[in-house]
Amino acid sequence: MKWRKMADHVQGLAQLEILCKQLYETTDTAVRHQAEKALVEFTNSPDCLSKCQLLLERGSSSYSQLLAATCLSKLVSRTSNPLPLEQRIDIRNYVLNYLATRPKLAAFVTQALIQLYARITKLGWFDCQKDDYVFRNVIVDVTRFLQDSVEHCIIGVTILSQLTNEINQADTTHPLTKHRKIASSFRDSSLFDIFTLSCNLLKQASGKNLNLNDESQHGLLMQLLKLSYNCLNYDFIGTSTDESSDDLCTVQIPTSWRSAFLDSSTLQLFFNLYHSIPPSLSPLVLSCLVQIASVRRSLFNNAERAKFLSHLVDGVKRILANPQCLPDPNNYHEFCRLLARLKSNYQLGELVKVENYPEVIRLIANFTVTSLQHWEFAPNSVHYLLSLWQRLAASVPYVKATEPHLLETYTPEVTKAYITSRLESVHVILRDGLEDPLDDAGLVQQQLDQLSTIGRCEYEKTCALLVQLFDQAAQTYQELLQSTNSSAADITVQEGTGRLTWLVYIIGAVIGGRVSFASTDEQDAMDGELVCRVLQLMNLTDSRLAQAGNERLELAMLSFFEQFRKIYIGDQVQKSSKLYRRLSEVLGLNDETMVLSVFIGKIITNLKYWGQCEPITSKTLQLLNDLSLGYSSVRKLVKLSAVQFMLNNHTSEHFSFLGVNNQSNLSDMRCRTTFYTALGRLLMVDLGEDEDQFEQFMLPLTAAFEAVAQMLSTNTFNEQEAKRTLVGLVRDLRGIAFAFNAKTSFMMLFDWMYPAYMPILQRAIELWYHDPACTTPVLKLMAELVHNRSQRLQFDVSSPNGILLFRETSKMITTYGNRILTLGEVPKDQVYGVKLKGVSVCFAMLKAVLSGNYVNFGVFRLYGDDALDNALQTFIKLLLSIPHSDLLDYPKLSQSFYSLLEVLTQDHMNFIASLEPHVVMYILSSISEGLTALDTMVCTGCCSSLDHIVTYLFKQLSRSTKKRPTPMATDDRFLHIMQQHPEMIQQMLSTVLNIIIFEDCRNQWSMSRPLLGLILLNEKYFADLRNSIVNSQPPEKQQAMHLCFENLMEGIERNLLTKNRDRFTQNLSVFRREVNDSMKNSTYGVNSNDMMS
Repeated sequence: MKWRKMADHVQGLAQLEILCKQLYETTDTAVRHQAEKALVEFTNSPDCLSKCQLLLERGSSSYSQLLAATCLSKLVSRTSNPLPLEQRIDIRNYVLNYLATRPKLAAFVTQALIQLYARITKLGWFDCQKDDYVFRNVIVDVTRFLQDSVEHCIIGVTILSQLTNEINQADTTHPLTKHRKIASSFRDSSLFDIFTLSCNLLKQASGKNLNLNDESQHGLLMQLLKLSYNCLNYDFIGTSTDESSDDLCTVQIPTSWRSAFLDSSTLQLFFNLYHSIPPSLSPLVLSCLVQIASVRRSLFNNAERAKFLSHLVDGVKRILANPQCLPDPNNYHEFCRLLARLKSNYQLGELVKVENYPEVIRLIANFTVTSLQHWEFAPNSVHYLLSLWQRLAASVPYVKATEPHLLETYTPEVTKAYITSRLESVHVILRDGLEDPLDDAGLVQQQLDQLSTIGRCEYEKTCALLVQLFDQAAQTYQELLQSTNSSAADITVQEGTGRLTWLVYIIGAVIGGRVSFASTDEQDAMDGELVCRVLQLMNLTDSRLAQAGNERLELAMLSFFEQFRKIYIGDQVQKSSKLYRRLSEVLGLNDETMVLSVFIGKIITNLKYWGQCEPITSKTLQLLNDLSLGYSSVRKLVKLSAVQFMLNNHTSEHFSFLGVNNQSNLSDMRCRTTFYTALGRLLMVDLGEDEDQFEQFMLPLTAAFEAVAQMLSTNTFNEQEAKRTLVGLVRDLRGIAFAFNAKTSFMMLFDWMYPAYMPILQRAIELWYHDPACTTPVLKLMAELVHNRSQRLQFDVSSPNGILLFRETSKMITTYGNRILTLGEVPKDQVYGVKLKGVSVCFAMLKAVLSGNYVNFGVFRLYGDDALDNALQTFIKLLLSIPHSDLLDYPKLSQSFYSLLEVLTQDHMNFIASLEPHVVMYILSSISEGLTALDTMVCTGCCSSLDHIVTYLFKQLSRSTKKRPTPMATDDRFLHIMQQHPEMIQQMLSTVLNIIIFEDCRNQWSMSRPLLGLILLNEKYFADLRNSIVNSQPPEKQQAMHLCFENLMEGIERNLLTKNRDRFTQNLSVFRREVNDSMKNSTYGVNSNDMMS
């Protein structure tokens, strides 16, 4: 019998090995898919654990060892039915022995086993056996590896590195609170020892005569540097900064680490390593130095910080003086980051006091100038150099030190290098057919933002340079255009245009860098010189648009106009500015109105000639939109004949982008909304109650509606044309509706649309519900119409329009909802576009109409009208068709759903109470998940909804105990559901309390509102929770924690009156402060299952 069992095992192993081979080696997808399916079944089988051990013992291929390691990782990570403690200790010991006895495994197997050890250690960090935290002896576990061969050493260091990384990374399967407790405890008990160990090993390694041709020594150094970096890159205080916000990073080193940073040998160690190890490893050294340079300022006193900075600057100087390794792009990138940290963490006043400052700033300036001149090398690293100079230049007005900062000497050199290198790049890009950096709008914008501050330092020099370069480029360009043979010189014309494009962008940027308090009249006059030149160039290029234009140059012009508008046009600008005087002298533009007419002229020209070019059209319309927002500028604009022309002639004949052409995409019509928003604002200035003027303005839209109505009334119509006309029309109307935020004008629009044109919108939804390019604009228009923006929806007392408008809304939601649900299963990658986006707009529409305050919803039931019921039932059907995960994965959907839920629980709790148990549970679990959402708006909405539900329950319970007349059956039913499932409310009580005590609670007031009701509904559970939290504290802290809870309920009565709630909110903020103070001094975490769940 035993033999047969063993034979089965061997046969099973052979089978598993074949599957592993198929999974990792085969190129046939079907075979791989089958193997994957079989291995997933194996992972879920009950004897998986024993088979994994057999695979590790007897498996002949690396793939089967990899499978065993990954399966074991899954087993120890699972939250339901976790492995017992003894078993996890056995696996941990087994893995360590396995690694110690087999140091030459395949790299990916070693990696997977180390990952398994790290996972077991992290998840078992708080597990005790006989009062001993069994998984915390990590340094002891690793010591035996470090005392053996180089291969063993590498494994030991990798274990520590991987463990530090694992504990630092939050995973989605376990609560964030548990992760933070483990991370804090690991930080306090082990991290500094690991960092010290890594530094000592690096010292030993660098002290020996390193034989860098030896592959294993190379590997050991690399792992040691990775370990040091992981220690320095640890999320010490749980801020989990986003990788992309790199510039703001301060490393929050604990005070207990001070000794390592006060001792200059730590810093020296890394600088020495940089000079002694091969270039392939030096980027890791520089990454460590970037972190060390970013240590929080408050770790030192002033004298200590000055000493530390002095060593840091010396190290940087040494690298700049010996730049042999910098041509390697990775080294160069990390070094640029290190330079940027010099200013992000230290003040200019501190830098200038460093002994070698004059020499260092000279070297940095030369390095920057050289880098900018080699524009094609590592373009992404330039950002850090420019950010250093931007911060230096911005600090000049504030520096109080007597030592010279020398920036007036070096900043103009940097400005000049940037400008001239960009101009010189144009020729090379055209000659070699390279990618044009101007096509990367984001990168160009970022660099120009930085240049705008750098260029303002010693502004006279910047302007003189720009004027000189611009005049040269413009003259050459003009001569080229006038030469009879300009087609042959096409490449030179392109080069001329390219240089002018850069200059227009740069002029826009430096004008946008004007800071009102630091600007002088002379500087404004210089701005005038620059503006005149760009406007003269614009006149030249616009006069040639009929023959040819250049898209990049036009986009640069628009960028310039945007900066010019921001600084010199609007309500806050001094009209006596020297800039206007210069414009008057050169171009005859005497005041803001004349300058605005130049803007409008440019906008109309662009819309006329560039109507088919989406980037130019949308940026031009954005400019028009921004101009229409200013209180004084919009009034000046209306007086211009060009603006009156636009208000009277907004048809495709004059503005081609309004045409219904069959080439463009339906979604390209978005810019029409922006256009009509601006026109709406301009129209409103003088509209008043003039209905004739309004009718006149709406004529093109009336004609379009009539055309769509005509098409839909026949059986055979061109569907594409009908869709295009309708989508364009509803986008136009949404723009107007958005702009009309006053009662008089909005009522004119409402009367124009209702009832005449509503049926057309309803018909469109019926016909094309499956085409989101068509339905989304219609639904968005409806959502805008029902939005009571600035109280514009105020109907007269005798008008039933509010109710009629709600009926239309209900009809549209019901029509769309019922039809979209017939689509069945939509593929995951299309589900948002095809279904969820429309559903999200429906939720937003329903929320707007329910909270608009212009409909009395009681009349519907009173008169037997089912409009309200239909809308709410459709909402429930749509909601149940969406998985919970989707509600939180799509930000727009989650915001519209949770804000709607807030309104429903506030005003329509009777409806919520009448729902089926599974629906109630779905809604409650969506609130429960939303409480921990990252989006504060969602989280606050959930708190508010929960508060309404808890208050409702509390009232019902109070009534039932007072033996009032029998409540409605629905109320009983809701109470009954809650009594059947007390764990739901208890779970939320636990979650809210958890967030308040242990997390960075950003909306404490909102969290406090439902908490009191939750406590009053679950007093026994709250008492148990309190005891488990108190008992989880170290013995000497328990009394203090118990007192905190006593004070929390001090003076609180058993009711939910506002006065009582306010007192509870006050108690809670004191409670949170006291608990945090108590826990700061404690390395223990909460070890109760309730709090972890």
